[in-house]
Amino acid sequence: MAAVETIVSGMAGRYAVALFDLAKGSNAVDQVSSDLDAFAAMIDDNADLQRLVRSPVFSVDEQTRALTGLLDRYGIHGIAANFLKLVASKRRLFAVRSMIDGFNALRDRDNHVTRAQVTVAEPLSERHVAAIQSALKDVVGGGTVALDVRVDPEILGGLVVRLGSRMVDGSLRTKLNTLRTRMKEVG
Repeated sequence: MAAVETIVSGMAGRYAVALFDLAKGSNAVDQVSSDLDAFAAMIDDNADLQRLVRSPVFSVDEQTRALTGLLDRYGIHGIAANFLKLVASKRRLFAVRSMIDGFNALRDRDNHVTRAQVTVAEPLSERHVAAIQSALKDVVGGGTVALDVRVDPEILGGLVVRLGSRMVDGSLRTKLNTLRTRMKEVG
């Protein structure tokens, strides 16, 4: 349990662990993950749903009714739907994003997947993506490395890599800023 506590913690973590254990025991981790990701996307795309999830003004009945309608409409059933309804009934819907993130972290750990965020100035070719994955795989000691590649022209060139709590900033913008600072110190 100590290893799990380093991945998820607090109230949301307890819910995530319980859901993950249930999904794993039912051989439904992939389905639950897919349904939770769909629900998270719904939250991101809908301001009214964000209000429903975050606002304490709505009663349990109002949240549960609205949630049930949405889940049915978007085809989210089974364990994920029951979990979301339970969370609403316990007045914990405000923390559902953290619960989903915790569930996904547990799924990744169970599948030996490490997630990395890579920021580049221009879109990468498949060859470059594969090279970055290979290099990061060596850093993490094996397993699968899933990349989230983001394009930000403001870094000018190079790349910024975030891997867990580690970050390597090899962007041209940072190198130029460092050079500018050193030049000011000299002059």
